Amino acid sequence: MVIDYKKRNVLITGGGSGIGLSMVKAFQAAGAQVFILDKNESDTGKAISGLSNVSVHRCDVSVQSEVHQVVRSITKDHAIHALVNNAGIAHIGTATTTTEEDFDRLLSVNVKGIYNCLHAVIPFMQSNGGGAILNTASIAGSLGLPDRFAYSTTKGAVIAMTYSVAKDYLKDNIRCNCISPARIHTPFIDGYLAKNYPGREAEMFEKLSKTQPIGRMGTPEEVASLALFLCSDHAGFITGTDYTIDGGFVKLGGG
Repeated sequence: MVIDYKKRNVLITGGGSGIGLSMVKAFQAAGAQVFILDKNESDTGKAISGLSNVSVHRCDVSVQSEVHQVVRSITKDHAIHALVNNAGIAHIGTATTTTEEDFDRLLSVNVKGIYNCLHAVIPFMQSNGGGAILNTASIAGSLGLPDRFAYSTTKGAVIAMTYSVAKDYLKDNIRCNCISPARIHTPFIDGYLAKNYPGREAEMFEKLSKTQPIGRMGTPEEVASLALFLCSDHAGFITGTDYTIDGGFVKLGGG
């Protein structure tokens, strides 16, 4: 199966590192013109240096006016064939240890950020005959994970939004799915271990890896491959689905 994105335009939020950067590289390698919306324009620009047909647009996805302005500037000359809502932030805490400020911050990026992009992009997809939307959720949105209260809340909302959009825009030939990763080895994981387990990083990395029944963490490239498929014509019969990519965590009993 060859996945070809030539003459396709893909908008990806949060494409500067980790899963998002791997998505950018995967779509670009398949021939797509990729537009990245990212708050850290400078760092993202360095991360994609040397990639052709990729551009970075500074945008805080939690601010609707910024999202609409950037989307309008892109759609003046380009149709958007696929939207990948990947931007998100993490948080550790329970319902009683999570501050109101942190709770609002996660909602503004992880939930409102996706809503803002949907609000801006869907009308253009409707006028262009359809498109594919992919949201990055998490197994935390479906399972009870310890110390992930705010994060789990937002990712559960992402899954629900996915189902709602898929239902509402069937008639417009717009498909909407989401992916729910378990632990993926990204710079966030390395930073988390360095901050919380100094001197024990290797030990804790091995311990976290083995919480997946498959015995390791996933890679950003593996998540990107799933995204590439779900936004392609090969997945034309798939909509309204939450895809776990978790090394067996959900169904086989990770912990």
